Amino acid sequence: MKLLFDFLPVILFFGTFKFAEADKNWASAFATEHLGFMVSDGVVGPMQAPVLLATAVVILATLAQVGVMLALRRKIDAMLWVSLVLVVGLGSATVWFHNETFIKWKPTVLYWVFATILTASVTLWRKNLIQKLMGDKIALPDPIWSRLNVAWVLFFAVMGALNLYVAYSFTTDIWVNFKLFGGLGLMIVFTLAQGLYLHKHMGDVMTPPSATKKSP
Repeated sequence: MKLLFDFLPVILFFGTFKFAEADKNWASAFATEHLGFMVSDGVVGPMQAPVLLATAVVILATLAQVGVMLALRRKIDAMLWVSLVLVVGLGSATVWFHNETFIKWKPTVLYWVFATILTASVTLWRKNLIQKLMGDKIALPDPIWSRLNVAWVLFFAVMGALNLYVAYSFTTDIWVNFKLFGGLGLMIVFTLAQGLYLHKHMGDVMTPPSATKKSP
């Protein structure tokens, strides 16, 4: 359920884009009427309309996502805050300049920001954020936590590069498909692989010496 909630803005982006892509002339007229005041020249062309409407929807969806969590007094993950800033900033630039390049960079910037944070937290402050997030749920040896942190850094770095490759090598329609199915699918595969790896090492934690002493 949480995974669905996290990916809801992406799902809405995908649905809006596909709906608008099916009738670009309608999408152009609708976007010009309702978003005309937000674009630089007041007119949204048929080629730009689908991604602009999808971007407007994902901005509203992310804002609503944060609003719901604040209303329920739930803890908001750092990733969602960063995503909100990027969606509003790059999404607004996409709408204003009716240029899809800005929103296409959003996933890459998000991935690379977190790769940088995970790397800096270990190298500069000697804190393993992955261990901090998961350490109260499972016990693992320190070397395994270090490898897990490196694995997440590499995953985020590769995902960021892969997003740019798809964005600049294929059509916007293919990029939108990759954004949902590729991003979600690779995340699930990586998480499952991580679970299998952790399960293999969960019994490797050394038992404290005091626990091995026999009672007199």
